[in-house]
Amino acid sequence: MNRIFNFGAGPAMLPLPVLEKAKEEFLDWKGLGMSVIEVSHRSAEFEALLTETDNLLRELAGLPENFDILYVHGSAQMQFAAIPLNLMPLKPAHKAAFIESGHWTVLARKEAARYGKAVTVASSEASNFNHIPDYDVSTLDADTSYVHITSNNTLFGTRWNEFPDTGDIPLVADMTSELMSRVIDYNKFGLVFAGLQKNLGPSGMAAVLIRKDLIGHAMPQTPNLLNYDTYAKNHSMPNTINTFAVYMMNLVLHWLKDQGGVPAMEKINAHKAKIIYDAIDNSTGFYRGAAQKDFRSQMNITFTLANSELDKKFLDEAQGHGLYALKGHRVVGGMRASIYNAMPVAGCQTLADFMADFARRNG
Repeated sequence: MNRIFNFGAGPAMLPLPVLEKAKEEFLDWKGLGMSVIEVSHRSAEFEALLTETDNLLRELAGLPENFDILYVHGSAQMQFAAIPLNLMPLKPAHKAAFIESGHWTVLARKEAARYGKAVTVASSEASNFNHIPDYDVSTLDADTSYVHITSNNTLFGTRWNEFPDTGDIPLVADMTSELMSRVIDYNKFGLVFAGLQKNLGPSGMAAVLIRKDLIGHAMPQTPNLLNYDTYAKNHSMPNTINTFAVYMMNLVLHWLKDQGGVPAMEKINAHKAKIIYDAIDNSTGFYRGAAQKDFRSQMNITFTLANSELDKKFLDEAQGHGLYALKGHRVVGGMRASIYNAMPVAGCQTLADFMADFARRNG
C-alpha cells in the first residue's frame, strides 16, 4: 500500500484506522452477513448506529441539550436554501444579514435572496477576502431574522477567531471546513452546519446543529426535505438516509474520541499549522501567505510563490514526494494545503521540509 499525504480541500483525507475498519467490516457488518450499505435504514441495527452517532457528536462537541442534530441531504450547499426557508419567517421582514469573508458566504447570500431580503452588512471582498471584516453587530436592524457567517474560509485560508455576539438574533455559521477541529461554544449560535467531507466523513450529507426553538417556522412553500421540522420529527429519516455516510461519520467520531477529543485535536491542529506557516514565514519572501496573519486558518493554509512561473514545477515535484492536491483555488492562485483532523503531523512536516528544499534549489 502506497498511501500519500492528501492535502485536498474536500473530499479530504480520512483517518487510516477509519478506512481500515470500514474495509474490515464492509462485507459483513455486525455479523449480519451483509454490508452496512445493504442494511435497511429502518432496522434496529441502523437505528442504534444513528443514535450512537448522535450521542458521540453531542458528547465530543459539547453540544447543549437545547440543540437538535439533523443529518440532511445535499451537503452544505443545500443549506443555503434550507436556512432562509426555515429561518427567515422568524421576523415579518424576512431579512437575513451576511458578513462576507469568502466565496461560500457570498453564494449563501445569493441563494437566500430568492426567499427574502439578503443584506451584506460587511465584506472583505475588496482585499480578496484576506481577512475577516470588522462589523459592529449593535447596528443590526432589529427586524433581522438571522446573521450568516462562514467560520473558516476554505478558499482564502482565513477564520473567525472570535465570534460576534448577535444577542437575540440567531447567529448561523457554516463550519464545513472546521467542525470538530477546535472547541466551540455553541451557546453563541442558533444554527451550525457542515458538509461531512472535510472532518467528518464522505461527501453528500450535512450535519445541522440547530437550537430547538428555531425549528417549526418554515415558509409554507418549503419542500418537505428542506424543512427542519420534518427531520426533527423523524430522527433525520423522513426518507432513506445516507446510511454509509452515517456509518463513516460514526467511525470518524470514535477515532476522534480516541485521540483525546476536540480539545486535544485543536492543539494538534495548531501544531500542524505552525509547521507550515513557519516554512512560509522563514522563506525570506520565497513563499507569501495569502491571508493576513491575524486571521490565518488552521485548516486551510494558502500561499503563493514569489515567482509564479515556478508553480507547476512546485506542484509536479510535490506530487513526486507524495504530497497531493496542493494547487490553490483559481480565485486565489498559488497553493493551498488543507490539513484537516486526519492529516498527521508527519504530512505537515514532510511538506515543510519539501518547501524549504524547493526554495533552496530555486531561490
